[in-house]
Amino acid sequence: MAIAYGDLTALLPLTVPIPTVASHPELLESEHLSTEHDLLRNPTSLARWTNYLRTIHDEIDAHRLAARGQASGVERILLGDALSTPAGRKGLQRLTDVYERALQHHPRSYALWRDYLAMRSSCVLGKPQKPLKLNAPRKRRGQDGIGRTMTEWLEAGKGEIDEIEEGERDYELEWEGALDGILGYDEWRSLAATYERAIAWLPQMPRLWLSYLTLFVHPSCPAALAHTHARRTFDRALRTLAPSLHERIWHLYLTWASPSSPASLSPETIVSVWRRYLSRDPSPTSHYIHSVLLALDEPRPLEAAKRLLALSHQVQTGQFKHPTGAAGEVKSAYQLLVEWLEVCEKYPEEVGVDADESQKLRTEREQAEAAQAAAAASDAKANGEQPAKPDGKANAISPALPRAVLDATSDEHLDVDSLIRTHGLAVYPDQAGRLWTGLATYWIKRGEFSLARDTFEEALGNVVTLRDFTQVFDAYAEFEESYISGLMETLAEGEADEDADEEDRKEDERELDERMKNFEELMDRRPFLVNEVLLRRNPNDVQEWEKRVALYGTDDEKVAETYTLATKTISPRRAVGPYNLVWIHFAKFYEQGGVAGEAEKDLVSARKVFEKATHVPFRRVDELAEVWCEWAEMEVRNENYDEAIKVMQRASAIPNKWKSISFHDESLSVQQRLFKSLKLWSFYVDLEESIGTVETTKAVYDRIFELKIANAQVVINCANFLEENEYWEESFKVYERGVDLFTYPIAFEIWNAYLSKFMKRYGGDKLERARDLFEQALATCPAKFCKPIYLLYGQLEEEYGLAKRAMAVYDRATKEVEAKDRMEMFTYYIARATASFGLAATRPIYERAIESLPDSQTAEMCLRFAALERKLGEIDRARAIYAHASQFCDPRTNPQFWAQWNAFEIETGSEDTFREYLRIKRAVQAAFNTEASYLSAKLQQLQKGGQAAQEAVAGAPVVDPMAALDRATGQQGGTRVSGFVAASSGAKIGGQGEPDAEAEPAQGNADEIAIDDDDEDDE
Repeated sequence: MAIAYGDLTALLPLTVPIPTVASHPELLESEHLSTEHDLLRNPTSLARWTNYLRTIHDEIDAHRLAARGQASGVERILLGDALSTPAGRKGLQRLTDVYERALQHHPRSYALWRDYLAMRSSCVLGKPQKPLKLNAPRKRRGQDGIGRTMTEWLEAGKGEIDEIEEGERDYELEWEGALDGILGYDEWRSLAATYERAIAWLPQMPRLWLSYLTLFVHPSCPAALAHTHARRTFDRALRTLAPSLHERIWHLYLTWASPSSPASLSPETIVSVWRRYLSRDPSPTSHYIHSVLLALDEPRPLEAAKRLLALSHQVQTGQFKHPTGAAGEVKSAYQLLVEWLEVCEKYPEEVGVDADESQKLRTEREQAEAAQAAAAASDAKANGEQPAKPDGKANAISPALPRAVLDATSDEHLDVDSLIRTHGLAVYPDQAGRLWTGLATYWIKRGEFSLARDTFEEALGNVVTLRDFTQVFDAYAEFEESYISGLMETLAEGEADEDADEEDRKEDERELDERMKNFEELMDRRPFLVNEVLLRRNPNDVQEWEKRVALYGTDDEKVAETYTLATKTISPRRAVGPYNLVWIHFAKFYEQGGVAGEAEKDLVSARKVFEKATHVPFRRVDELAEVWCEWAEMEVRNENYDEAIKVMQRASAIPNKWKSISFHDESLSVQQRLFKSLKLWSFYVDLEESIGTVETTKAVYDRIFELKIANAQVVINCANFLEENEYWEESFKVYERGVDLFTYPIAFEIWNAYLSKFMKRYGGDKLERARDLFEQALATCPAKFCKPIYLLYGQLEEEYGLAKRAMAVYDRATKEVEAKDRMEMFTYYIARATASFGLAATRPIYERAIESLPDSQTAEMCLRFAALERKLGEIDRARAIYAHASQFCDPRTNPQFWAQWNAFEIETGSEDTFREYLRIKRAVQAAFNTEASYLSAKLQQLQKGGQAAQEAVAGAPVVDPMAALDRATGQQGGTRVSGFVAASSGAKIGGQGEPDAEAEPAQGNADEIAIDDDDEDDE
């Protein structure tokens, strides 16, 4: 059965007028008559009223539960869940009657008013999805326990801000089952009147005020209550409650005064409320701008722009301090400035002044700045000071804002161009790309395309970083492309439209051609613009100037202009890269006749360039020296040899007090220190050798030595030059001057060349003089360098002197050379002694070598000595040498030595000597059998690999040669080596014995000797 709207209207209102037993007799239940009589007798008993109300609540809840499901969907939607059934409506009237009678006797009972209003609110507002939990502990947030800021309250659950938790919220939210605001207007109004009576009796109770104010943020609240009445109620709450409670009221007040509020307030009301709050707490200004001003149905971008710029200025100057100091809640000054710029880009007409007014203001500003600079210069001149120059650095603090910005409520528009320059580019030069593109976009949105292009061009001429340049250039190119695309679409539409004006079409075509030409020029200019950016960033970068010259290619005029500008711009002391190359390349440009060499050579201009370059205060002397050398080379290339000599004479002129000038004294100019440049003198002497005479060349070398700037190479070159011209003695004098100037190790190279040349020249003619030279060289020669000199000395004695003296030289050498060269020196000494005196003469040398060499080399020398004795037939001496060397050779780490001794004993020894050999081997192995040496032996075996390594890793027992001999002679027939002379019998030839079947075959020597047990010595 369908229910008509009129039928539901007839059911309401329920509490207007207030229901009583007289007007509604059915409200009195017979079972409660005794309670009613009791309350009539004791109306002042609050406990009786409370118990009575609790009983009625229980009955009504039971009736509502029994009636659940009886109401239709329309009734539930329009009347709400609590009033959709007759039981619910009657329950509301019964409770209202009892509460009203109780409050007549107890009007100041907070508990009665609280329960009464909660009951009435649940019937009208419905059931909250986010109920208020008064018994939940209030959460304290932050280090100081200050709670949420207003912005966090308003943006809770959005972005990174946490949702409001239990115990933080002071009001209920998100109801369901509410009474329709139109159908139940009287009930809503009655509920509001009840709240008014409650706060009239209890005006200082914030809980009642918050519950009352919650009524106005309800989605179903009638407009008659949600607008003016609500605003006045909020204002009364702020006037009535203590200031410490105002923040809790403002939470609801600002929620109500928001564009998303269900009250659907007028923009004037919303803005007025927010301005009031910002006057006491400016912290949510950013929220007000983005969520209120720009979110209105009719946005207010002018006020938003002014407030954003003012907030950016306050943050930048440190005037804006957030009350809690919450990190991340307040954006940086630059971020706020970018947001302001975005507002200007989006609403250019509403925010900024027009182009003519902007240009007029800019002209006035430039004139004022010029007048101020002139006044400052005149004052500085009057005081005898230098006028201050702009340093191009960012201002630490932005200038004061104009009056139009400070008054956010005024309708005066902003001069966006001026504000970006003074409060953007002047303060944040590192973000110039974004600011310039924002200004250009602002003019584009206003339709001022010529101003936009001028802005882009100005930006390309001012940015100093590649990042900013790329940002501006890409935006400029995109704008031109979109503009050309628009013109092409317009022309296409004009061709399709037969009624289009021919003149307009031709004008569009001309503009399109012009735009296309400008766009192509812009693309061609990109490399030059990039180079200009890099030069603005560092005008002293030599490499970038060279790149700029290369960009102009064969355009000689531009190249000359670039070189001229570079020489005027670069500061020699701050130059990055070889600044002298700029002057050298500039001079070569004139010398070659332009870049391509097609023009006539201009040596006069080239000389002028070099002349200017010689007066430049370069950072290093070598740079100036290179300029002089290049000048002389240019004269040589053009066959002006006399001019080249004159140039070098000018460059190398020695001042009068040259001895007091230090080459490394940075306080002196490079021109004063040039005469001590070895690079300059080296080139000068090469030039004299090429085109000068011997005398002039000798004079230049003498001046180099006189200035004490010669190095070893100069000494060698001078000596070689004199030798080539057959000035032998003078060349030797140069060597002697060189060894006097330098110490070792430089002197070693000079001595080596000197002695070699002297021997080559005189041979044995001046033997005593040569010996004196060698003795002089060896007198101060360190052990590290004396070996070649000793070898050369010994060669001299062998070829031109006495062999005995040569042997004495080699003997000295074995004592004085470094330890690492001593073995090689002994080897050479023995070889030369053998060649001169025979093998027998080398025995003392071997003996001294064995005494002086380290243990690691003694064994090798002993082997050589033993081989010598064996060659001479001295078998016993050789065996004694082997025995002496055995103490240095661990059998596990040096098996080669023992193998040679074993072979020696087999070939030349007897059973007794072989037994002695084995005894010595066991004794040496026992001496070396320490943990460290044992591990070292194992490691070496592993590195070498093979069967020995496997036995060492597996831990297999090492075969003892003596035990093998004992087993062989006592249990089985052994193998006897033919030719071995036994101790007690003659030579025998034995065969290979068969191994024991139960024993493992020993991994021994194939030529193992079996010796009888009877002949074994007792140990």
